[in-house]
Amino acid sequence: MTTAVLTETEPLKASDRCDRCGAAAYVRVVLGGGELLFCAHHGKKYNEGLAKVAIEIHDYSDQLNEVPKVAADDER
Repeated sequence: MTTAVLTETEPLKASDRCDRCGAAAYVRVVLGGGELLFCAHHGKKYNEGLAKVAIEIHDYSDQLNEVPKVAADDER
């Protein structure tokens, strides 16, 4: 019997880049031997195939549509 141990992953940073095209990463795919990072476009494009082999998929692409409710004082 195999037991998968899920670990907490750090949030993606601005410096994290898509392994396919180099754009900002919004999707982290955890595999048995490491992880892959994808932009929202490539994360969506490869999602079906990756879902079959991934241990975890963390999709943060919803952050692309987030709008701050209040602007910071230095942005007014």
